[in-house]
Amino acid sequence: MLRIMLAGAVLALAHGAALADTYPSRPVRLLVGYAPGGPVDTAARIYADYMGRVLKQPVIVDNRAGASGAIAAGMTTSAKPDGYTLYFVASPTMTMTPLIQKSVSFKPAHDFTYVGLITDYTNVLLINKDFPAKNVDELVSYARKHPGDVSFGSAGIGASNHLSAELLAQMTGVKMLHVPYKGNAPAMADVISGKVTFMFDITGTAIGHIQGGKVRALAVTSKTRNPALPTVPTLVESGLKQYDLTGWYGLVGPLGMPADVTERLVKAQQTVGQDPAFRARMADGGYDLNITGPAPLQDRIKKELALWGNVVKTANIEVE
Repeated sequence: MLRIMLAGAVLALAHGAALADTYPSRPVRLLVGYAPGGPVDTAARIYADYMGRVLKQPVIVDNRAGASGAIAAGMTTSAKPDGYTLYFVASPTMTMTPLIQKSVSFKPAHDFTYVGLITDYTNVLLINKDFPAKNVDELVSYARKHPGDVSFGSAGIGASNHLSAELLAQMTGVKMLHVPYKGNAPAMADVISGKVTFMFDITGTAIGHIQGGKVRALAVTSKTRNPALPTVPTLVESGLKQYDLTGWYGLVGPLGMPADVTERLVKAQQTVGQDPAFRARMADGGYDLNITGPAPLQDRIKKELALWGNVVKTANIEVE
């Protein structure tokens, strides 16, 4: 009996080693929870190109937009845990969506195999170019003196730029009107036209509007200035000492992926992150590479769930 058990253990180890040695032997599907052409999709396609070169198999982006990334997350949790279905996940899906959408059933900190963080991104506070506020302090002062006159746009209820603005309102104690849209583009159009006062947007997609003089950038949300916008102060510099917020993209797979396959993906990500061409393309988009292993990703999810849980509760935000 003992011999049979030992033989079984040896076979299991051999199978795992063989799986790691041959993985991947066919194309890998990379789920993206947002529509083609947006910032998440753009970053994912750059990543997939370089990851495919390292893995020596095509990494094919599969857009499954909807429910702020929850549809793609659900597909990930139900996929076979063999490493051939992965999810290029944006932080709001893991740290905001489950707090707001009652229909979400996955547990962000427990229901996946975590490969690691890929990159951080900074949001930037953009204001209509003709609005009479040249900095964050003047914006807050104006909102305080003119209750109900300051509005902010977002990509929808519970979107990262919605909660970024709610956090600003809570930290400063001012009331501002939220105007939700079906995406960043229509919100930006109304900031440019002056229908709404301001919005937060990802640096990479905001740079063109800033450089074109269509909007003014008041501050970035990260603790340090963004290299792509070196003259724009941080919210910390603007007086909000606790406002240190960066979004992120990471890689996860279905729960139960073999450890050897996960390690193969971790090492592949590290190799991609060392590629100068990849680093340059991400920097051009305003991204700050932050490639890690599984533990930092899982820890960050837990930390940000606590932060946004408080914001969501205070603002009483919930959707079906």
